[in-house]
Amino acid sequence: MARIKLDLHPIARNGGAIEAELNRVMDEAESKRIKTVEIIHGKGSGQLKKRVLKFLERPDMKARYARVDKDAKNHGRLFVYFRF
Repeated sequence: MARIKLDLHPIARNGGAIEAELNRVMDEAESKRIKTVEIIHGKGSGQLKKRVLKFLERPDMKARYARVDKDAKNHGRLFVYFRF
């Protein structure tokens, strides 16, 4: 199963870049019909995770994917699953 991995650590302090990368990875997954996107936001204080979840909960984004799962073994990453 193909998967795209997005590590947000290098751009964690740049709000505009975070949203741009999230949009880019969602577009890439849809265009290449990749079923899973792994988003690594890190453990830290949880602010980046909240920002990613808020982005994914937007109605325009929510319509694009099937579900989001939090990794049970590593709370520093999320999986976004698409329905193709």
